[in-house]
Amino acid sequence: MMLEIKTINNTYSESVIDLILTIQQKEFNVPITIEDQPDLMQIEEFYFASGGGFWGAFIDGELVGTIALVKFDKNAAAIRKMFVKKEFRGKERNIAQKLLEILIDYCYENGIEEVYLGTVSILKAALCFYERNHFKIIDKELLPAKFPLMSADNVFCFLDLKS
Repeated sequence: MMLEIKTINNTYSESVIDLILTIQQKEFNVPITIEDQPDLMQIEEFYFASGGGFWGAFIDGELVGTIALVKFDKNAAAIRKMFVKKEFRGKERNIAQKLLEILIDYCYENGIEEVYLGTVSILKAALCFYERNHFKIIDKELLPAKFPLMSADNVFCFLDLKS
């Protein structure tokens, strides 16, 4: 089983939507629909146009994970759409870690010094993962004014890449 991580664009929208909605709705019962996430149908316009990116993890051609970056200020961006299919999670394959490292490398290469994210409190494993990767949980009030809030998010994290 060969893992390949690559930049993905609008041609992958259907696979991305299927992966993400299945995890959100069926696995975690998050009350969110495709209508709440129009960015998934406009990957290039929403992520790349602002200077961000969208990456997919593929095993034998199957999309098994995603991570995206929305640049919302000169030196600041938000992580979005960090998902890995249940059967591909864990330290054995380390897919989430590899996706995050590619995103962080992209930030360093593109002068992004502050990385934020929002998530939901029921995603306990995700929060532990972010904390292991040096993200600090912050109060919503400490988010930059331009941070792109998602209605479902209730926990927020910050990573300082300047230090």
